[in-house]
Amino acid sequence: MSNYVPFILLVLSLIIVLKNVALAGAESKVHIVYLGEKQHHDPEFVTESHHQMLSSLLGSKKDAHDSMVYSYRHGFSGFAAKLTKSQAKLIADLPEVVHVIPDGFYELATTRTWDYLGLSAANPKNLLTDTNMGDQVIIGVIDTGVWPESESFNDNGVGPIPRKWKGGCESGENFRPTNCNRKLIGAKYFIKGFLAQNKGFNSTKSPDYISARDFDGHGTHVASLAGGSFVPNVSYKGLAGGTLRGGAPRARIAMYKACWYMEELEGLTCLNSDIIKAIDEAMHDGVDVLSISLVGQVPLLPETDMLNEFATGLFHAVAKGIVVVCAGGNDGPEAQTVVNTAPWILTVAATTLDRSFPTPITLGNNKVILGQATYTGPELGLTSLVYPADAGNSSGVCESLNLNSNHTMAGKVVLCFTTSRTNTAIPNAASFVKTAGGLGLIISRNPVYTLKPCDDDFPCVAIDYELGTDILAYIRSTRSPVVKIQPSRTLSGQPVGTKVVNFSSRGPNSMSPAILKPDIAAPGVRILAATSPNSTLSAGGFAILSGTSMATPAIAGVIALLKALHPDWSPAAFRSAIVTTDLRYHYSTDKNRERLAHH
Repeated sequence: MSNYVPFILLVLSLIIVLKNVALAGAESKVHIVYLGEKQHHDPEFVTESHHQMLSSLLGSKKDAHDSMVYSYRHGFSGFAAKLTKSQAKLIADLPEVVHVIPDGFYELATTRTWDYLGLSAANPKNLLTDTNMGDQVIIGVIDTGVWPESESFNDNGVGPIPRKWKGGCESGENFRPTNCNRKLIGAKYFIKGFLAQNKGFNSTKSPDYISARDFDGHGTHVASLAGGSFVPNVSYKGLAGGTLRGGAPRARIAMYKACWYMEELEGLTCLNSDIIKAIDEAMHDGVDVLSISLVGQVPLLPETDMLNEFATGLFHAVAKGIVVVCAGGNDGPEAQTVVNTAPWILTVAATTLDRSFPTPITLGNNKVILGQATYTGPELGLTSLVYPADAGNSSGVCESLNLNSNHTMAGKVVLCFTTSRTNTAIPNAASFVKTAGGLGLIISRNPVYTLKPCDDDFPCVAIDYELGTDILAYIRSTRSPVVKIQPSRTLSGQPVGTKVVNFSSRGPNSMSPAILKPDIAAPGVRILAATSPNSTLSAGGFAILSGTSMATPAIAGVIALLKALHPDWSPAAFRSAIVTTDLRYHYSTDKNRERLAHH
């Protein structure tokens, strides 16, 4: 018996050692631990309780500190921590834990808008003027950051910072608190979740700024659309412009950067843990409206599903009185592709604007065809026109123009056809033609797809399949076909129809069809707004972008105006007023202005 006890102790010691070795060897990943409502009003107390919970699991305060990524302590209680699968299971079994989920990803959903919506500054009687342009309302934006030097964030004529504001501007790479002003009153960044998931990330080699400064330009674009200040005499690559502003030009902007550029992916990634911390901070800081142009993927999780931490975080924000506006996604026109479908979220679809850029194409037989482009260069005089597929062993498909010999396209305008839905089809085809020495491109495609400008103002014009077939018939009817391309013009107003754009995600709601989504639509095609100078589309600090990303801040701006008029309304009241009122036609009349004001 005396020899048996030491043997048992030895076995137990070995079991403990082996267990610790297994835990040390297992891969740790970021998990989000949700604890529900806060049990204490002191944020420091809440964070300490999170550390104690981790310490009891990991064995020491140091290990708990090293494991902790974020403490969610303002709007609700929870934390993000680096845990193995077995550790996550152990902590999920604790009675005070609601659920534990692995971290996930979200992505970006990527002028004349306000005149179109009946909110022109020149009109003395509309929502814009009735609300002093949204003064004292704070719009929070969760995105890629902000370029604070943009003229869209000037604070000319903007009053003092609202007293309720508890936020601020954080220092970081190429960003100082002095970059903020009375317009841009908040700028924070959240990268801990991203770094924990991407351990090989080299911040010194990354072109992105480890701060709230915007590298990509998407965040600057959407923030300026929601609440940008007046900027006079703005044009884009020579196209007719004018005064540019956001929906609520005297509202304040607070940027929460949660999306980061990775060269390895050649794109942006947004971690759920970083986004939720941004939501938590926005609730603490005192924002009135949250504009979020980020989307998840189908299949959707139920809005009440424990795994849908994004919707859960936004539920707490709405419960605190914050109106949340989210993009519906860019996966249309297929049915059941709409995302961000929780009933407490205002989900936005994208429409075209009542504006087009007709570009005259004159054939050698004097027939004039109007295409669409943003070409502002000199007129391209009569030039040889070719359809490469007629040249033998060549291709007339836009995506395959690089397979043609340079001789086929050199010195000519090229006609090609594409069925591609992507907005990169035109610039990619133009690049092939330019490389071969071609002088211009006419691209025939489905007319509902969006238009993306070509680089370096290369003459590339989009037409529909019917017109493309007409041009092809002309080419085949003569030995020496020629064409002339004139600069684009700007046409706006009643002659140009508007509709939900092809790429905008459609309902019905794939999770709960009885909950109708999207809730509302707003202009999201060829929208001119501020951007980062780093953006490849930037021209003078401005760019034209399309997506439900652009439609979302348009609605956020309108909400900010209504918030200034009705500060005591609930998020549900704002949603009801928005989805039952057509601002374009109804707010210009006294009767309907009264209807909206007393909805």
